Amino acid sequence: MTRRPRLGLALGSGAARGWSHIGIIRGLERLGVKPDLVAGCSIGSFVGAAYAAGALDALEEWVRGFTRLQVVSMLDPALSGGLFRGEKVFGIAGGHLGEPDIQDLPMPFSCVATELDTGREIWLKEGPLRQCVRASCGMPGLLTPTLLNEQWLVDGAVVNPVPISLARAMGAEVVIAVNLNTDLHQPWGQEQEEVLPAQSKLFGQWFNRSEGPTPPGMWNVMSSTLNIMQERITRARMAGDPPEIQLCPRLGGLSIMDFHRAADAIEEGEACVERNAHQLKDELTRLGLLSP
Repeated sequence: MTRRPRLGLALGSGAARGWSHIGIIRGLERLGVKPDLVAGCSIGSFVGAAYAAGALDALEEWVRGFTRLQVVSMLDPALSGGLFRGEKVFGIAGGHLGEPDIQDLPMPFSCVATELDTGREIWLKEGPLRQCVRASCGMPGLLTPTLLNEQWLVDGAVVNPVPISLARAMGAEVVIAVNLNTDLHQPWGQEQEEVLPAQSKLFGQWFNRSEGPTPPGMWNVMSSTLNIMQERITRARMAGDPPEIQLCPRLGGLSIMDFHRAADAIEEGEACVERNAHQLKDELTRLGLLSP
């Protein structure tokens, strides 16, 4: 009898667009596809941790209830290292994830972060789950770095936005990668500016007193720069280590701070699987992961 290959799910970075990972997982489940392990980066580590911990239902219920005001209320300003400390949101998230160590989850799970001092890619496979996820999600400039194992860590997206290599290192022989960074070239509106505290806007306006065309706002610059960085790094990493299957939700209409639009993101994740269902079934059957 032919042995079934180990299937890994690599969930990529993308901030608020990452709620689509929930829809991707739901869609795969409906096809009868269940991974043996999960690797996550940034928001992908957040959703991946909930899935591996058996808490995806609780996470989905929580994020579907977000309003813009609730998102703003969870932004706790920092004095240095980033705009926000992130303690409030990750404290609430801990109530949904519990307090397990990452190595003790029911499903194998690891996440990627970046060591700030050296730029090294760090694979987090042991230690408190909440701290590991917080480190992986530490978007530079937005969230303060995390001190873990005597290392200052920031977002894994700086070095590996879609952690295919981590999934393979965990033992995956077939990898389904979810790439949130392929549909990001739509003009930005003003919605993402509104989630920032008023003092941050006033600070930017005070320095922006030049005549002539108004330059992009601080938040537009930050979000667009992160989009470019993630897209280019993702493309380079995938060229060297392509996944067997890649899923790319169409998320260009969501900004990195549209956390209150979870329903839209989840719906697009499900739609992405549905659009590709025929090819997915054929390829997974060929690879021995689904019955003919």
